[in-house]
Amino acid sequence: QVQLVEPGGRLVQAGGSLRLSCSVSGRTDSTDGKGWFRQSPGKGREFVAVIRWSAEAEYYADSEKGRVTISRNNAKNTVALQMNVLKPEDTAVYYCAASARGAHSMARFFSVTYWGQGTQVTVSS
Repeated sequence: QVQLVEPGGRLVQAGGSLRLSCSVSGRTDSTDGKGWFRQSPGKGREFVAVIRWSAEAEYYADSEKGRVTISRNNAKNTVALQMNVLKPEDTAVYYCAASARGAHSMARFFSVTYWGQGTQVTVSS
């Protein structure tokens, strides 16, 4: 089992930046892909970014390349998502996710084994 815990909800202004950090516990090595999804009101859950836990590899949604950065700290068991130039359209519930099938599977097939509880991010205009 892997447990994923996101921080509390955030309210930020458009144009600003935000860093979300997910705490990972349990059998962290059993899920090589750890990343983030989000779900906006009235929309389905969409992939944002994923990083390999055991090697240097990251994958991003095409729409977010250049604007978000995912990173990990294996010693602290955290996965972070840095988002810049936030827009009101970024308002969503953000979910930390882990995949036992790896980072590439999460990025291409949205394969997720464990989910966090989600955290609300609201971007005001």
